[in-house]
Amino acid sequence: MLDIEILTAFVTNVLFVTVLGWYLITNLQWYDYKLSRVILKHHKPHWHLLYFFIPFMAYYTTGQYFSIFFYFAVAPAIFVWHKKLDKKLVLTWRVKRFLILLVSLVLFQDVLCTLKEACGTYGVFMPLAMAYIGSFMIEKFLFMAFKKEAKKKLSSIKDMQIVAITGSYGKTSIKNFVTEILSTKYRVYSTPRSVNTIGGIMRDINESLPSDTEIYICEAGARESGDIYEITTFLEPQIVVVGKVGEAHLEYFKSLKNIIATKLEIMQSPRLMKAFIHSSVTDEPHDKVTFFGDNIQNMDATIDGTNFELKLGSDILTLHTNILGSFQTMNIEAAVNVAKSFGMSNSEITKAVAKLTPVEHRLQKIVAGGKIILDDGYNGNIDGMLEGIRLCSLHEGRKVIVTPGLVESSDELNLKLIDAINEVFDIVIVTGALNATLFEKNIKVTNKTILHDKSKIQDVLASQTKAGDIILFANDAPNFI
Repeated sequence: MLDIEILTAFVTNVLFVTVLGWYLITNLQWYDYKLSRVILKHHKPHWHLLYFFIPFMAYYTTGQYFSIFFYFAVAPAIFVWHKKLDKKLVLTWRVKRFLILLVSLVLFQDVLCTLKEACGTYGVFMPLAMAYIGSFMIEKFLFMAFKKEAKKKLSSIKDMQIVAITGSYGKTSIKNFVTEILSTKYRVYSTPRSVNTIGGIMRDINESLPSDTEIYICEAGARESGDIYEITTFLEPQIVVVGKVGEAHLEYFKSLKNIIATKLEIMQSPRLMKAFIHSSVTDEPHDKVTFFGDNIQNMDATIDGTNFELKLGSDILTLHTNILGSFQTMNIEAAVNVAKSFGMSNSEITKAVAKLTPVEHRLQKIVAGGKIILDDGYNGNIDGMLEGIRLCSLHEGRKVIVTPGLVESSDELNLKLIDAINEVFDIVIVTGALNATLFEKNIKVTNKTILHDKSKIQDVLASQTKAGDIILFANDAPNFI
């Protein structure tokens, strides 16, 4: 008959390794499955100490009392941590493969052990390490297989034109605007939401790209040098767009020069026919490059919409859109340039621009309960946030901002943001701990709240806002940041 102590140790060991694996794969998913980023670039490294290293060390130091420590300390702590997350683990096939492999390894290992002590040295570390390495190798194999499949599918769609879009700011907006305008005349498909990594693009091609697509529009993102090049040489787009480039993701790229160099990797497409590049990126002439961003005039941008004139060669287009934000005019200009390269007329373009729909969570206007809400949750750059603040300044009632500040940026730019907030808002709600100290010290608005726990935001808004207010949600960073 199996000894009760051995059975208890066996079950505890399996559960403990599974819990640590759940914590590990959650963090890996947040940081693009890069272990180096989880270790070196995590925004809350103290979580690793609390939820991984202390439990890990306790496993080897508490002996027969570890089961008590696990069930009354580790498991409840991880449960509460997970429950409070606003960006929980998504059970993709990659995650499921990792967890199945991990549980299989720990079960196999523990079955071979007649006593917990006999496996004490490797009881936790070995299954985790082997599951990570095994999962990495499986994903590499699947990546190559999926890449080959996606490349074959791209080649099978004859005469399909590919448009690739990158930049620090506005690439998703440009993608959506290009898609909406071209869709009035062509069969268009674009990558969904903010899918912009090589893995996400390949998967979308394999699973969703229609075989009758005439124009495929793809967003290309980057976290390090070479990311855009990998996407570009895979897709081989004929048309490329480089939107405005600025100091975003500085902790990865280190300098604006590196950011620009990475974005311009898109120019290395072997089938490149035309490139539209924002004037902030480079002024170096090129026979395939058209610069944009400096051809907007007579602009009137309010919380009801945007009117402007666009100089397009020898023509001037008078445009109206329900899209909010003066900065969006340059993104619309990029989309118009792409549309012209596909032969659309000025009248077709003007009509299509007038019908553009707001991009979700990017200065999206919502009226509810007598309050005007500007949802700019997916915007994390200084120019966009300052424009949201300017639009709020046009409102006659009270003004409220909910923001974590700028993420993956500098204190200098956050201080610039704080100065603008001090000039406009009556109520300031700062979410998250990342910039809390800087905002606490420099916000001069009397009614300010620092919320480390984002789950309380609804209660705070319900108690402090009323009909007639305008509320700006500026950058909705997840609470692991």
